[in-house]
Amino acid sequence: MQLYKNFVNETFDENGNLLSLELDFPENYNFGYDVVDKMAQLAPDDTAVVWTNPDKEEKIFTFSDISRLSNKAANVFKAHGIGKGDKVLVILKRNYEYWYVAPALHKLGAIIIPATHLLTQSDISYRIKVGEIKAAVCTPDDNTAEDLVAVASQPNTLETVFLCRRKLFGTVDFTAEVEAADDRLERVDTKADEPVMIYFTSGTTGYPKAVEHNHSYSLGHIVTAKYWQCVKEKGLHLTVAETGWAKASWGKIYGQWLCGCAVMVYDFEKFSPGKLLRIMEKYKVTSFCAPPTVYRYFIKRGMDKYDLSSLEHISTAGEALNIEVFDKVYEQTGLRIMEGFGQTESTLMLANLKGSTPKPGSMGKPTPLYDIHIVDSEGKQVGPNETGEICVFPREGKKQYGIFMSYYGDKKLYENVWRGGIYHTGDTAYRDEDGYYWYVGRADDLIKTRGFRVGPFEVENVIMQYPNVLECAVIGVPDKDRGQAIKAIVKLADGVQHDKTTENEIKTFCNKRMASYKWIQYLEIVDEFPKTISGKIKRNTLRENSSN
Repeated sequence: MQLYKNFVNETFDENGNLLSLELDFPENYNFGYDVVDKMAQLAPDDTAVVWTNPDKEEKIFTFSDISRLSNKAANVFKAHGIGKGDKVLVILKRNYEYWYVAPALHKLGAIIIPATHLLTQSDISYRIKVGEIKAAVCTPDDNTAEDLVAVASQPNTLETVFLCRRKLFGTVDFTAEVEAADDRLERVDTKADEPVMIYFTSGTTGYPKAVEHNHSYSLGHIVTAKYWQCVKEKGLHLTVAETGWAKASWGKIYGQWLCGCAVMVYDFEKFSPGKLLRIMEKYKVTSFCAPPTVYRYFIKRGMDKYDLSSLEHISTAGEALNIEVFDKVYEQTGLRIMEGFGQTESTLMLANLKGSTPKPGSMGKPTPLYDIHIVDSEGKQVGPNETGEICVFPREGKKQYGIFMSYYGDKKLYENVWRGGIYHTGDTAYRDEDGYYWYVGRADDLIKTRGFRVGPFEVENVIMQYPNVLECAVIGVPDKDRGQAIKAIVKLADGVQHDKTTENEIKTFCNKRMASYKWIQYLEIVDEFPKTISGKIKRNTLRENSSN
């Protein structure tokens, strides 16, 4: 059952390739009721989620299961005072509970705030404060619950911590309460233009921004799933992402279920290319999406050593795709990696869509939901092969769906990126003569490492806590396996010794205080920084002169 057809008006060319797509949905659209519950009604026994882990535990959920469990979870949340507009932090890694917790919160009109389990206590406290978060649901696998209980004991808005599959003083036994809860739920009145989700995303000039989406965001991912990832009805799609990142919304729930496709979840702690390929082989995954870093590991392992005959389509996003990787994957699988581009603030903006011929290394062309142009520093559109900023223009006579509604709590920042009704992405690219877009880099120096987005400020803020550091700058440097690695350049106080011991001490000090994806890989001590007349550090010069 492909419910997406109920929410779109499409046109195609003579070859069946998508020409245009417009969303059409009711005023009270809600993914929990209008997709999950509807699928449970029309195709109750169709698979929604296939979950497994390295211990070979396995759980398979049908749409009927997800509908029933999300109703139960919603009733548990209601019993603890969670209702429409309340914000709930959800840290569930790849735990299977996520796939009924998210629809449960949608049904209540609550606002889900997914987050990675890699966050430190200070990271969590920041999100609680900025997001005015009332409750949290967390994984049983690590110390996340203890961290949340500690944060909840501080003066803030966090009232309740729900813990899955484990008991801990100060938390609610979510698993037991869901099991005992009623599976009937009366529909809550929600509107499609009301907030449904917030993602915290990194920037270079401050702390993470709270990107807020409304209920129509899930429908924006129809293009993502149907025409870029090319998921199929009753197929099995695997996207490599944990639920704390926006890529999970792109590849692990919304568009896939709207297209009647199940999602494959491999709940691993440590990435192993061989184990992941065996999962794809065993469960006969039909479509796959991952950052280029994953494909780099795959080709080293040898994709042709595995039976991937069920795999029909592969895609990538998150960092630039190296042509060598594209060629090697094609050589080993016969499949072309279809690259795409978007942000936490949006759904798929640029892509090599179904039926198109990809140019290796190109992000493709604008998708139907967005009017994309490249502009210069004065906001004027540039010609072919000229580098500028990727911007989203208003669609004449048409509404803009799939794009964020605010930076929660920061109206000025939101207004700044929406100058003149045009959304400035902060990413730079050029468009070739054939209309294909090629990524150049972040206008604001955001670092993309191993598929994660890291703002230099987040790391610099920790470095400056080390005694005798006067100035610092953090940049991304090319890395064969990570895409980019994090490098710190540091200026020390006069008289402090410059040697390897000091470098290692600074790295150890900082890495102990940061999530692992923010760890400093390289550190260099300098006497002076290159600066502009106004005293700003020239990051471009640092990158040009950088040697690892």
